[in-house]
Formats: sequence, structure tokens, C-alpha cells
Amino acid sequence: MNVLVDVSVVPIGVGVSLSSYVAACEKVLKEAGLTTRLHAYGTNIEGEWDEVFAAIKRCHEVVHQMGAPRISTVIKAGTRVDKSQTLDDKVRSVEQKLASR
Repeated sequence: MNVLVDVSVVPIGVGVSLSSYVAACEKVLKEAGLTTRLHAYGTNIEGEWDEVFAAIKRCHEVVHQMGAPRISTVIKAGTRVDKSQTLDDKVRSVEQKLASR
């Protein structure tokens, strides 16, 4: 099943700057072959359910290996069975509506 996910992986107990942990997770997602869109407070991911959630698990493993004693993760996930939909499709739909105003 295809899934669109918005995920924010936040290491706790590692200081104020988190960009190195974000970069490590982005590398994991790219290595998994997933379609991703980094944004200011997380990452959108598109892919097959098991592959997406296995990659999120791998992000946790990597961030812990980097020394984070705790991680707090927020995940929003959406699936559709009536049609195929990508991250780009969702954005394009809103942009088209904005253009027609």
C-alpha cells in the first residue's frame, strides 16, 4: 500500500542544533530509495508502507547510534485506495485552486 507521510524525528538530550541528525535521517531515506521533501520542521515521504516505516525505524537507530539518548517522533500518514496520489499531486491540486481565484 502506498503511503504519504509527514515525519519529524527530534533527538532529545543532544543540545540545541539538530541539523546533523536531520541530515543523517535524510541520508537514510535517500538510501531507502524513497521520494522525500525536506521542509523546515520535518520531511514528507512517499512510498510503500513497509519501506517507509522501515526507514523511519532506521532513522531512530542511526540517531541513537549518533549519541541521542531519547527521540520524540511525530508521524502523520495518509493512504488512498480510490486513486494513486503523489506528494506532487497534492501540492499541484492546491496550487491550481489558488491560481483560479
